[in-house]
Amino acid sequence: MKIESFKDSVVVITGGATGIGYSFAKQFGKRGAKIVIAEPRENRLQEAVNGLAELGIEAKYYCCDVINRNEVEGLADFAWNAFGHVDVIINNAGIIIPNAPIVDTPEEQARRIFDVNYFGVWNGCAVFGKRFIEQGTPAAIYNLGSENCFFHGVPMASAYVSTKHAVLALTEGLREEMPDYVEVGLICPGFVRSELGDNPEMSQLGMDTDKYTDIAMQQIENGEFYIVSHAYNKVRIDARQEAVNKAYQRYAPRYEGDDEYDIRILAAKLMAAAE
Repeated sequence: MKIESFKDSVVVITGGATGIGYSFAKQFGKRGAKIVIAEPRENRLQEAVNGLAELGIEAKYYCCDVINRNEVEGLADFAWNAFGHVDVIINNAGIIIPNAPIVDTPEEQARRIFDVNYFGVWNGCAVFGKRFIEQGTPAAIYNLGSENCFFHGVPMASAYVSTKHAVLALTEGLREEMPDYVEVGLICPGFVRSELGDNPEMSQLGMDTDKYTDIAMQQIENGEFYIVSHAYNKVRIDARQEAVNKAYQRYAPRYEGDDEYDIRILAAKLMAAAE
């Protein structure tokens, strides 16, 4: 059940002070939504709220590090207290670490990126998802994945790519678990201009941020689950799927009754027998 209109809705965006998050704040704001943005840096949040106000968008901010469940609970309390309801959460906050081979990547860096990019999204889903269920009205949870949900797009960035593969699995699972009135979507940007990384020259080669969120908003308004862009990604996706299909065709071809070990079918049978 998709939200029919974002006018007068309340949209919470983590990592909402810059980049894709800030651009989404503008997109929802110009559709009449009230915005709450969150991240740890108060000065950037103040700048963003001032910028949104200049565009006639009502916005508030809350300092929050998404790796801390208590702070995410505090963000939810703040949003509900400020506006009386919340309709959308965009779990957008994310970081990168220096590119390096797996064998040379410090464990603490790998754990840090999972804390933000994966467990930060998990925290947003868990905290806001529970409250959306209790609220009982049409709502939506959007998680920021990446083109790297579908293939390995960045050499020497296995930690980052792994977090995005994990967000794909998390979001697909959440979609099954939420009631019909809570929509779930996976936002999968390709290379978009942002403040991530330490190479401004490289960043400028990405798609314009507002152009990207304009593409994404069309899909959000249509209630799509996979929210995509960057057409050339299909080449990478097809290459992976072709390799998987060839492996199955050669070593595990279909046969009559081959659903005998299918985990979903077996689990359903066990559940039915237990009733």
